[in-house]
Amino acid sequence: MPTVTLNLDNHRYDITIRRGLLRQSGEVLRPLLKAKQAAIVFDANIEKHYRADLLVGLCDTFERVIENKMPASEEHKSVETVSRLYDQILQHRIERGTPVIALGGGVVGDTAGYVAATLLRGLPFVQIPTTLLAMVDASVGGKTGVNHAVGKNLIGAFHQPIAVLIDPDVLTTLPPRELRSGLAECIKHDIIRDAEGFGRLERDVERALKLDLDYLTDLVAHNVAIKARVVEADPFERGERAHLNFGHTFGHAIETVMEYRYTHGECVALGMVAATFAAVRLSMFAEDQRKRVLTVIEKAGLPTKAPELPLDRVVDGMAFDKKVRAGKVRFVLPDRIGHVVIRDDVPAEIVREAVESLRG
Repeated sequence: MPTVTLNLDNHRYDITIRRGLLRQSGEVLRPLLKAKQAAIVFDANIEKHYRADLLVGLCDTFERVIENKMPASEEHKSVETVSRLYDQILQHRIERGTPVIALGGGVVGDTAGYVAATLLRGLPFVQIPTTLLAMVDASVGGKTGVNHAVGKNLIGAFHQPIAVLIDPDVLTTLPPRELRSGLAECIKHDIIRDAEGFGRLERDVERALKLDLDYLTDLVAHNVAIKARVVEADPFERGERAHLNFGHTFGHAIETVMEYRYTHGECVALGMVAATFAAVRLSMFAEDQRKRVLTVIEKAGLPTKAPELPLDRVVDGMAFDKKVRAGKVRFVLPDRIGHVVIRDDVPAEIVREAVESLRG
């Protein structure tokens, strides 16, 4: 039973990864909570597959479960959805010990987490991710928030969960496109931290596409461990944690400008392609290393080209990135596989060329 513990100065929690865990969720949460009721947030896609299993898991731990359904798509990760969830949950006379439990992908986890962070100035929060992307990235580290028309994740708060419960069995119902999207974050983690792990991805990533659950369980545990160690070193993203944004400065701009027609993972993949292009142009990353990155992205079934990208709008969109400091866009760029640095001196013409390279 892989368990990764995340230790912060004033908070500690376990990320438990175990097949069949969804129906055992109450057993894990019982020692952590004294509340008699819990609020769960899930989306329509999850409702038909896993709502009933979670309720079975919680029935011996809570006398009452407040059910809250929200749309799953990225455009509904909004302050309007948060407001509706406030209305639904507050009518049940919740207390400060009432946990909010997110069952779903990154959209549900980020939105429900922001609700938990802000209701009654902070409620206990539990993540139960059901997509590969949420398992390996969004569910760990305490980032919560919603989108704004100006850009992605511009409204939010840091609010660490009290537990993360990961059941790899739920990946069997994940649409193939969403599974591939999660692999983008796995590729990212190894590029920024683990050259050996990247080599294993080169060899084995296609096992994930075949839903080899033993492989996926190990892959999730490996990536959660990387994410946890980075978060421990920098809980509030004041330095090292920004490394996790490799591919995201380009990717978030693409996601917003294209109005979420690409999945988050697809945009991260395109962002990594653009970032490695810029790194090569800056003579800090070898071309043969970049080819390895592109090959793994392609093996994972993710895009390396997007011919329809509007060049000017994507470049302009990066000005609204959360990592901008003193008017300078900061890019996370690799200098070798397994290591990245932050640069705020990338010439505008190289940024444009990097986006142009995606259009083929």
